[in-house]
Amino acid sequence: MRINLGEEQEPEIGLVALIDCIFFLLMFFMVATTFKQHEENRKNRAIPVNLPKSAVTFRAEEASNPDMVITIDREGRFYIDGSAVTQSTLHDRLRVIAALNAQASIRIDGDRRADFQSVVRVMDLCAFEGLTNLAVHVRD
Repeated sequence: MRINLGEEQEPEIGLVALIDCIFFLLMFFMVATTFKQHEENRKNRAIPVNLPKSAVTFRAEEASNPDMVITIDREGRFYIDGSAVTQSTLHDRLRVIAALNAQASIRIDGDRRADFQSVVRVMDLCAFEGLTNLAVHVRD
């Protein structure tokens, strides 16, 4: 015995539900990406420095564990261990380091597009305070 259920309808895809799902996925990825960027900025307060290339590196083991890292960005601004400082603050910090340890190792990370005068200025401040154990960080 055959039961008649009416006319057969072809199956349809519910576009409204599909659009809602895509919208929620889009929002999730947008929010997750934003949080990821903020987290990386908080964790990695690195200064974008494009280091110059070098064919040979001397005393790499000493340069990898310095007492102070001075970074010079493209515009010639100074940073000590990731914090922006003025030239006078840099000089004061070098004076303190020299008073504590005259053999302290100082590593200079200068952007390759930075004005060379900025690097020389840091080297002059180190020499003025008697700090002669300097290393310049470069890319291999």
